[in-house]
Amino acid sequence: MTVASILATKGRCVVTTRPNRTLQQASAELTLHKIGALVVVDANDDVVGVISERDVVAAIASRGSDALLDTVAQHMQTNLKIAAEDDTVDATMETMTVERRRHLPVLREGRLTGLVSIGDVVKYRIELIETEHQALRDYIATA
Repeated sequence: MTVASILATKGRCVVTTRPNRTLQQASAELTLHKIGALVVVDANDDVVGVISERDVVAAIASRGSDALLDTVAQHMQTNLKIAAEDDTVDATMETMTVERRRHLPVLREGRLTGLVSIGDVVKYRIELIETEHQALRDYIATA
């Protein structure tokens, strides 16, 4: 199974922000959409970073409430790990675990087509295991 199968279920809508927005504005977007991260895009809609709730909390812990006036660019993750739609779910889960990333932008031909979170990957894996479990039960019941 691939990242595309996760996106087919959850959807491809991605909430983005610009590097010049403030952490206050980014926090408001995170809260409004009830999400954990925003993909940061430039004026050409190229992905340039990710800003997560953890990044906001770290900025506040470091600089206090004044950090909310800082730009997203000052605190976003720029050493991105990217997923492709044809990446396997297992490979994506491994990347997220090894790289300690909770969100991966998904690109196709350099364009943003989705965002997968560790929660999306775990949910998908649990559903797969439950389906396999039910298939085994059905097989045993008919044997």
